Amino acid sequence: MRVVCAGLATVDLVYRTDRIPAADEKVQALSAEIAAGGPATNAAVTAAALGAEVTLVSAVGAHPLGDLIRADLAAYGVTLLDAAADSPAPPPISAVTVLAATGQRSIVSRNAEDTAVSVPAGFDRVLAGADVVLVDGHHPALALAAARSGRPLVVDAGSRRPVFPRVLPFADVVACSAAFAPDPAAVLGTGARHLAVTAGPDPVRWWSGDRSGTVPVPPVAAVDTAGAGDAFHGALAVAVARDPGIDDLAGALAYAIGVAGVRVTHRGPRSWLTHLPHPR
Repeated sequence: MRVVCAGLATVDLVYRTDRIPAADEKVQALSAEIAAGGPATNAAVTAAALGAEVTLVSAVGAHPLGDLIRADLAAYGVTLLDAAADSPAPPPISAVTVLAATGQRSIVSRNAEDTAVSVPAGFDRVLAGADVVLVDGHHPALALAAARSGRPLVVDAGSRRPVFPRVLPFADVVACSAAFAPDPAAVLGTGARHLAVTAGPDPVRWWSGDRSGTVPVPPVAAVDTAGAGDAFHGALAVAVARDPGIDDLAGALAYAIGVAGVRVTHRGPRSWLTHLPHPR
């Protein structure tokens, strides 16, 4: 089972605190961790932990901070195809603050707004062998190449990206957050086959042609919600790889919900992976 994820890679600085600081205030972190992050990257790590052979296509570059991303991906079995291998610029950095009492998180990130990358050599070969491709829209050239590959396509639409109008017509599953607030008819009208909308602990709504429904989200004691949506998308990609015809969309969503539920019940960006039903 081969999964390709194309999109953002960041260095995440994750702080756990007992309160969010106010303006001009400092707080002492209860813990601090550094890991690779970004929607496509977290999805790739999740898919690898679920047993898939995973390639992440992103822009990391030659800056020393990129070594943190490369090492983290290698540790969790993800192959990197770097679309900016010779770039001296640092990769995007995200500062993530997790509130200890509730698991809620706040994020400050520059993402890749100032980074324009081209399709790297070898991307076509990687795509040709994929059972499913996931894109997050952060690197438009990568997203478009992946969308046009003809492979089953999952679109992580957690936030609006300018490239989405050109990507959605190729999508097999578009997974949106409630904040994206899509018009289901408009999304499906682009040619996308299936749509799912997540809303945290509320049921996931789905549409497939003229059918629709909801999938419940079992209650869990959340201690860290950072990356939960990314884990959901990575698991959804694995489910689509196993069922490329998507004959059971509700079942695929239930599987992804279960994986995201494991994510939020454990602290830190990586410790939760060992608690998955089928860890590496």
